[in-house]
Amino acid sequence: MARYRGPVEKIERRFGVSLNLKGERRLAGKSALDKRPYGPGQHGQRRKKVSEYGLQLAEKQKAKFMYGVAEKQFRNLFKEAKRRQGNAGNNLITLLEQRLDNVVYRMGFATTRRFARQLVTHGHILVDGKRVDIPSYRVKPGQKIEIREKSKNNPQIQRAIELTKQTGIAPWVDVDQDKVFGIFTRLPEREEVVIPVEERLIVELYSK
Repeated sequence: MARYRGPVEKIERRFGVSLNLKGERRLAGKSALDKRPYGPGQHGQRRKKVSEYGLQLAEKQKAKFMYGVAEKQFRNLFKEAKRRQGNAGNNLITLLEQRLDNVVYRMGFATTRRFARQLVTHGHILVDGKRVDIPSYRVKPGQKIEIREKSKNNPQIQRAIELTKQTGIAPWVDVDQDKVFGIFTRLPEREEVVIPVEERLIVELYSK
């Protein structure tokens, strides 16, 4: 399955929760979910009985859309999460949070993960001083993430940094907003990662 490129607010309305796919619009209370808090389409307001499988599938899809990960990538991440010691669901969330595009988003250099992915693929991001253009690059604790010098005055990046005054920055990163760089200080604890996803259901889905 290819990465979804359609209207992202339609996805949020389908699941009935914010997936932070439209960062600034969401903060301003202008998102489609705020205006129409029900599913898209002519039958969107009908109550639907969802099976156990449907609930499990929905949680997987929410995580995939939120982090911008294709099905094959997501399945491979789950396999690795299951091989590691500890809770497979927690491991999966940690692996998703280590993606470079997500770390750029968590540091407040982008209003959405989609924009963070664009910054990475277009070569605006340096990791330990070297350009990395792979969004799925796995950031390790202690690594330095920065915006390259020519891009530091990009108005979208500056706007994102300004908005972090409302949203805050993840506690597992240390950011110097003036110099536009940050350190991925440690792996996050599961309770620190506030996302509308029940990874337990994803584990159940893949364990069938």
